[in-house]
Amino acid sequence: MPLLGRDAVALITASSAGLGAATAKAFAASGIRVIINYNSSADKAKALVQELETLQPSSAQDSTPRFHIIQADVSKRSEIIRLVEESAAKMGRIDVVVSNHGWTRMRNFQNLDENVEESDWDTCFNFNVKSHLFLFHAAKPHLEKSEGSFLSTASLAGITPGGSSLAYSVTKAAQIHLVKGLAKTSGPKIRVNAVSPGLMLTEWGKNFPQSKIDNNIANSVLKRLASVEDVANMILCISNSSSQTGTNTVIEAGRTLS
Repeated sequence: MPLLGRDAVALITASSAGLGAATAKAFAASGIRVIINYNSSADKAKALVQELETLQPSSAQDSTPRFHIIQADVSKRSEIIRLVEESAAKMGRIDVVVSNHGWTRMRNFQNLDENVEESDWDTCFNFNVKSHLFLFHAAKPHLEKSEGSFLSTASLAGITPGGSSLAYSVTKAAQIHLVKGLAKTSGPKIRVNAVSPGLMLTEWGKNFPQSKIDNNIANSVLKRLASVEDVANMILCISNSSSQTGTNTVIEAGRTLS
């Protein structure tokens, strides 16, 4: 079902900064209650909630909280389960889950010797594939009840080989395929989709060399990078769509058309 304004609840992982924070702002501005998840950035999470409160002022009719912060390490299945159960207990329902977390280590993509570190592959697969599966599994009963939406943040690197490392690119491709599999097995009550942004100038994105950033801009049709606000608004749009499931929306300013 489409989101229902102030009654609807969105759980957004890794949402104290970057795309997660931008998504939280887009949801809050639309009147949706938001659960902020963080692992180590408590101060950022608290500051974000203060900003969300300016976007969605309280009313005398509010009987449940509009925003809630939960610390959880989503690389651990037990923590994922706790995150979901605390979210549902605190807010009374879950209508959408934005599975926004991920992991990588910067490697020279062109140098195979740099891309065969086994721990990189294990951690990438755990964060970029398994944790999204476990989060969906934990949230499934709540999303079935609300006929809700599960949306996973993948990457352009999962469409076109490239990005921060070979392990990241391969596991992002697996994440996109996971989304399609979950969509096929979870209808008609739950919609499951992905978004795949190109390079964004978040704190993490700024770790790339300026030469790579400039190359992405020069080789995009729109001569720009995807903005976190555009991607966040697309996440909100897809979450509201009652007819979309099993899709992967690529947002990269025309980078792959070059």
